[in-house]
Amino acid sequence: MAWGLRRGNRPRMRVFFLLSLFLAALAGCGDQSSASKKLAYPYRVVTTVGMVTDIVRQVAGEKAKVEGIIGEGVDPHLYKPTRNDVAALLGGDAVFYSGLLLEGKMADTLVKVASQGKKVFAVTELIEEKYLLELPGSQGHYDPHVWMDVQAWMKAVEAVAKALSGFDPPNADHYQKNAQAYLQELAKLDGYVRGVIASIPERGRVLVTAHDAFSYFGRAYKIEVKGIQGISTESEAGLGDINRLVDFIVARGIRAVFVETSVPEKNVRALIEGAAARGKKVTVGGSLFSDAMGTAGTYEGTYIGMIDHNATVIARALGGEAPPRGMQGKLKAPVHAN
Repeated sequence: MAWGLRRGNRPRMRVFFLLSLFLAALAGCGDQSSASKKLAYPYRVVTTVGMVTDIVRQVAGEKAKVEGIIGEGVDPHLYKPTRNDVAALLGGDAVFYSGLLLEGKMADTLVKVASQGKKVFAVTELIEEKYLLELPGSQGHYDPHVWMDVQAWMKAVEAVAKALSGFDPPNADHYQKNAQAYLQELAKLDGYVRGVIASIPERGRVLVTAHDAFSYFGRAYKIEVKGIQGISTESEAGLGDINRLVDFIVARGIRAVFVETSVPEKNVRALIEGAAARGKKVTVGGSLFSDAMGTAGTYEGTYIGMIDHNATVIARALGGEAPPRGMQGKLKAPVHAN
């Protein structure tokens, strides 16, 4: 069953859950193998954010052409699908999205696509509810930034393999084999991140960013995280929020804060200016990928490259040890330590 619009614990999400069940019943959840016989290879898969696009490509391999609609540097919290996006989604053989309300403004569009009989899959479906974070100020919704924890995103890879195996049963072994090979690479990435973050002196192991996208990263890799805005960039940081964070930075002697590629820098710059007014020099430790990956076709434009970049930049800026060009020596420019 390919409805997938079900994660959350508030009335709005219950409506999506019930509606998606209804739409799945209309579309039919019969013999998937009969549908797969009609596929022309490579069939077409349409995805939302880059992190989803990349893992679907890794698992699908040559069996599918995967097209992402939300590009680098674009904030998915605020993204509204264009008419071309809707046409692309309706024209795909299958659709994958992250879920957990990351693509909140696309919910109606995803329901519309499902109502047309398309197979729509949320890659976060296999992540156990008890693993998810529900943070203060999140209006009862779960934090959607699960890809920041590599082990959590490995469950997303498993979900993709399961979905594609059901969608195209004759090639199930192909999808499972690709997923297992990719999961081995992600296990190496997870180990690298743990090592470089652990090398940061404990007192300075604090990550201050533009918005609260790194809580899963902080929990997984044991680094304290402070975001200026909440988990959605729709929220606005007030002067009081910034002043409290400046107090924290000065008291803890934080040496660097971080901007994000998909979020304006103004609030981070306000932190730096506020700290300077109190005699504390704080620098920008680097630019991190949060809700979007790097440029397509580059190492940073892959999920592994995105996380490698983030971990390397954070570790070197906060006094830890990491190779200047990252885990595989593939970062496009050396990361300089502060």
